[in-house]
Amino acid sequence: MSGAEIALIAIGVLAMVGVVLVNFAQRVDRLHRRVISSRATLEAQLVKRAEAAGNLARANHLDPASTLIVADAAWNAAVHARRLVGGDSDLADSGADRGLVESELTMDLRAALGGPEDIAALRAQSETANLLDDLEQACYRAQLARRFHNDAVVATRRLRQNPLVRWFHLAGRAAMPVTFEMDDEVFRGTPTAT
Repeated sequence: MSGAEIALIAIGVLAMVGVVLVNFAQRVDRLHRRVISSRATLEAQLVKRAEAAGNLARANHLDPASTLIVADAAWNAAVHARRLVGGDSDLADSGADRGLVESELTMDLRAALGGPEDIAALRAQSETANLLDDLEQACYRAQLARRFHNDAVVATRRLRQNPLVRWFHLAGRAAMPVTFEMDDEVFRGTPTAT
């Protein structure tokens, strides 16, 4: 083999390695954008859930103590909780404090709404039925948004564990994303409305 043939083979191998590395870098970037997008969607759905809970509390169809507790938890979730996107939040922020606030709202809603019989009694009132339907839809959408976000995070973390991605720093300086954990089962054990 001549020197030119060896050089040509080396250039071909380097080109293939370059193509593979570029492909990995593009996949990492795409997954990071997916995580950012799903995090923004999750934030929007959590705010809608808090608004639906606040609307239910303002309707005064719950007992007075439950009304105050749900209204306070909804206010904390909608206004005082740290945002998942924007400001100083980043992908490495687990949103643990936000998860606790959202879990508190979930527990307060479960306590205020009671069991399936209590929810059925609330649904018997037409105004409350609409508010409960809105709340149930908002809770379901928040659950889905959290699952999609966590799936995107898991896929990103899995790809970033690839040795080529780590050795060649294909993720750049992007923070390692983390999942968002919270209790989101408000209507546990109750039949869903259609």
